[in-house]
Amino acid sequence: MALNWKVFRTRALTALVFVLVMMVGFLLNEWSFLLLFTIIHFGCWFEYQRLISRIDPSYKNISTFHRYGVMLAGWSIMLYAAGDVYHAVGITLPSIGLAMGLIFAFALPVIEILFSQQLNFAHIRYSALGLIYISLSWALMINIRSMHEIWVTGNGWPYTVGLMIPLATIFSIWINDTMAYIVGSLIGKTPFSKISPKKTVEGTLGGIILCVAAMGALAYACKMPVMHICIIAAIAAIAGTAGDLLESKIKRMANVKDSGSIMPGHGGFLDRFDSLLLATPFVWLYVMVMMG
Repeated sequence: MALNWKVFRTRALTALVFVLVMMVGFLLNEWSFLLLFTIIHFGCWFEYQRLISRIDPSYKNISTFHRYGVMLAGWSIMLYAAGDVYHAVGITLPSIGLAMGLIFAFALPVIEILFSQQLNFAHIRYSALGLIYISLSWALMINIRSMHEIWVTGNGWPYTVGLMIPLATIFSIWINDTMAYIVGSLIGKTPFSKISPKKTVEGTLGGIILCVAAMGALAYACKMPVMHICIIAAIAAIAGTAGDLLESKIKRMANVKDSGSIMPGHGGFLDRFDSLLLATPFVWLYVMVMMG
């Protein structure tokens, strides 16, 4: 497969803008991070519901309360996962998230029973899967970002896990995606999966290997814990590839090319963050078990 430089330039420019926006959200403060992922959360939900409606047209008929209530319920999970560092006027976001979660846990099924003409368990299942697929992943990302009490020190510079791990995960996803595209375009011959015919074994393996190598070199240069960063890079690259295939499967079932069109060359929110959605829970688990 020959390298399409026009497509590559578009993807590279979009990726650059993506990185700049993400860095502002990451580095400004915890609140900008929360705002960034709140926007991403709702963007992913709108696209997810649109895709599910194409897979199962009856899902278009869910009530307005169901449609937006499940999004807000997911957002309450994110607030609940936030640490006590997120607080204002003596109120913490986890307490607000808990209150919201309890309200929606009670109201959603009651409203569904009272106002739906027929209780459709398929609709409930789709929405529940969305909460796991989207809201839980972003909640765990917010949880990682709030870990200011955990410090990892290199040979000179100190880093908080809350800042270092999300950055490492994001960079790993980006590097893996870019390197897999380049390697696959140049030497890719063996199809990797029927779900995504353009993916090749050579590109996938090349992306993972170059991702780990690049992140290891970056960690060494910045005097960060190289072993941890390399393992996180490997987790992000492997799980991220699986996340890309999962979203490709959903799009194929919905018979669409992209989940949206907000990002030229990359599609919509789910197209851009599909890898991160699946990588985040595994990175969070590694942090809790090995770095907690």
